Amino acid sequence: MKEPVNGSEDKKMRELNWPFLPGRNIEIERGEGVHLITRQGQSILDAAGGAVVCNIGHGRQRVADKVAEATLDYSYVVPPWITPSRRALVEVLERHWLPNDLRRIHITSGGSEAVDAAMKMALQYHYAKQALSRTKIISRDISYHGTTMATIGASGHPARRRGLEHALGYYPRIPTPYPLRCPLGPHHAGTAAYYAQCLRETIEAEGPETIAAFLAEPITGSSGGAIVPPEDYWRHVRAICDEYGVLLILDEVMTGFGRTGTPFAFQHWDITPDILVAGKGLAGGYAPLGGVFASENVGTAIGSAGMNVMFNTFGAHPAACAAGAEVLTIMVEENLVERSAEMGALLQKRLIDTFSNHPHVAEVRGRGLLQAIEIVRERDTLTPFDEADNVSNRIVANALKKGVFFYGGGTGEVRDIVCMGPAFIIEEQHIETMVEVLLESLNEVTG
Repeated sequence: MKEPVNGSEDKKMRELNWPFLPGRNIEIERGEGVHLITRQGQSILDAAGGAVVCNIGHGRQRVADKVAEATLDYSYVVPPWITPSRRALVEVLERHWLPNDLRRIHITSGGSEAVDAAMKMALQYHYAKQALSRTKIISRDISYHGTTMATIGASGHPARRRGLEHALGYYPRIPTPYPLRCPLGPHHAGTAAYYAQCLRETIEAEGPETIAAFLAEPITGSSGGAIVPPEDYWRHVRAICDEYGVLLILDEVMTGFGRTGTPFAFQHWDITPDILVAGKGLAGGYAPLGGVFASENVGTAIGSAGMNVMFNTFGAHPAACAAGAEVLTIMVEENLVERSAEMGALLQKRLIDTFSNHPHVAEVRGRGLLQAIEIVRERDTLTPFDEADNVSNRIVANALKKGVFFYGGGTGEVRDIVCMGPAFIIEEQHIETMVEVLLESLNEVTG
C-alpha cells in the first residue's frame, strides 16, 4: 500500500482546476477487476461499475493491446471508411449480439450522441415517407437520454434540466410505468394497461399525424432506479405504436449488452423496437462508444430519399471500435451475459433478504446486475425524505468512506435511490460486502 500523500501534494491535488465546478474529489490511479485504487492506495469496491458502465472489469490486458494496436496502425480515419477495428466491431455485433431485424448500424462516440442520432433518424424516416407533420417525439416523465439540447429536452430529469428549461424544445411527456407508485395502487393488476393508455391518450391529444416516435428506456435506469415495468406494458406499447404509425425508439445506453441478464433489456419481452440505442456496455468503459441499430425499413427509407445520417467527427473512432470489438468478444467467450443474470439474481436475493422489512426501504428492484433500493421516510405511506435531507448522497458518501462506491439515482423529484451496477465478473464475497456496507450506511444516515 502506498504512503499517504504529504501536505503539499494533497494541497496540489485539491487545487487542480478540475472539474468545471469544484467539489469533493477523489483521485483514482488505477483499476483492478472490480476495484478502483486511489492515489493514496485505498481500494474501493466499484459496486456501481462507474456510471453503470463497466462489464468485464478493470485492467484487461487484451483490450489495452487491441487499443494500442489500432492506435499504432492509424490515428484518425473518417467515420464512413472501413478499418480493421471497425470491421471487427461490426462482425462481432452481427454474429453474436444484434437481432436480425436491427442490422443498420451507426456508431457514435457516446450515448448522448447515439440517442440524438436516433431521434434525427425518426424524423428523417417520416420526412422520407412524406409525413412532414410528424415532428414530435414523445418521452416519459422519469427518464434520462443525454446531454445534448435535444436529448436533455426529451429527458424527464428536472435536476439535469435546471437552468435550461426556458430554452428546450417541446416534447410531449407521459408517465413512466412505476408499479410501486401507480395511481391505481402499488403493483395494481391494471398497472400495465393504465400506463399504456397514457401513451394512447397523448397520441390522440397531440394528433397522431404529428407524432414521429416514442422514446423510452425498456427498464428505467438510474433516473428512476431500475424500475421494471409490468409484464404486459411493452406488448401494449408496441401495438399502440404500430396502430398509429409511430416509431419505437428504445434507449438502452445503460441496459444494453448484458446489463439486465439478456443481451438487451427489451428481450425480456416479446417485442422489437424500430430503433435501438446502446452505449456504456458496448466498450465496457475502455473507450467512449455508442451505437444506433435500426430496422431495414428505417434504413431503406432514409437512404432511398437521398438523405445522410451524419457522423460526429469522432464517431466510430478506430481505437474505440477496437476496444468495443474486444470487450464484446470477451463477453461472449466468458458467458458474461449469463453471469450477469446469475449474479444479479444473487444480488437481488441478498438485497431482499436484508431490506424487505427495513422501515426506510420502500422497494428492492431491478433485473440482472442493474439493481436499486428506494429509500423513504415512511414505508407504509411511501412518503419520501425531504430533498434538503440529501439522504441518498449522504449514504453514497458514507459507503465510500467504508470502501464501496454506489451510484446515487433519481431526478430530484424522484429521489433517494441507490443504484448498483457492478462488473459482471463480480464474486459472491463482493456482493456480501456491498449489501453489508449499504445496510450500515443506510442505518447510520437514517438513524
